[in-house]
Amino acid sequence: MTDTVITDVTGRDGFQMEKEWIGTEDKIKIINSIIDSGIPRIEATSFVSPKAVPQLKDAKEVISRINRRDVEIIALVPNVKGAERALEAEVDSINVVLSISETHNMKNINKTVDQSIQEITEISKFTESEKINISLGTTFGCPFEGLYDVQKVSEIVRRLSAIGLNRFTLADTTGMASPFQVTFFVKRLKSAYPDAEFGLHLHNTRGMGLANVYAGYQEGIRQFDAALGGIGGCPFAPGASGNVCLEDTVHMLHLMNILDGVDLQKLIEASRELERILGYQLPGQVMKAGLSTDTHIA
Repeated sequence: MTDTVITDVTGRDGFQMEKEWIGTEDKIKIINSIIDSGIPRIEATSFVSPKAVPQLKDAKEVISRINRRDVEIIALVPNVKGAERALEAEVDSINVVLSISETHNMKNINKTVDQSIQEITEISKFTESEKINISLGTTFGCPFEGLYDVQKVSEIVRRLSAIGLNRFTLADTTGMASPFQVTFFVKRLKSAYPDAEFGLHLHNTRGMGLANVYAGYQEGIRQFDAALGGIGGCPFAPGASGNVCLEDTVHMLHLMNILDGVDLQKLIEASRELERILGYQLPGQVMKAGLSTDTHIA
């Protein structure tokens, strides 16, 4: 067995950008098909204001009705109220979002970075630390503030580590990262915080998603987020197009012999079903071309 773990974020980061309502039954169907493929961690939804993200207003029902057998169910939350609602829904863990960028944090959750850290501190008082992951949005740059030094990220990790948290996802919210930058940031952060667990949440906005997955893996990252068909993005950041594609990522990791236990064919079938539900062509590549190991009659 390998130690590489994929977290599917279709139900949250994938669906939140969709303008046309996706029926709750369809959401549950897609999430269950992903679970059935063997993906072990599912960020199924977000407990956020329905006014801010109306697509996820059915969060509680989705959590209550998906197949929770042999899988960790995660919900993203922006604040104390969201965390309370998620825990009431009996999720297995929560992913608390905080942007490195002051501008994006204000647009995304209407708080300063300091206010968000205070909210996280409050959440940590009533939630076991091992059930809390911090998603650090715009880790590699912000469409409003541009690129910044890794020390800006490190300082926020330091402040959160001081309250007993040690699970962090470095999120490339608008796909600004390059493999060189991922290598540099991950190396520095893992060196500065050797007891912390770091994962990567990458977007393929500029076509570097899988290259960034590989760069992160080379520096010791073993947890990666991805979304079926490559859908999704942040509705509060310009140019924030789709996540790194789930089935494309699994396909690459299979070929590298660093991921097992996931049925890729089931993911491809799920992606094609998602395309039918959404009514437009998805950016995923493997669903169109098939596996690189497939052969054809000449």
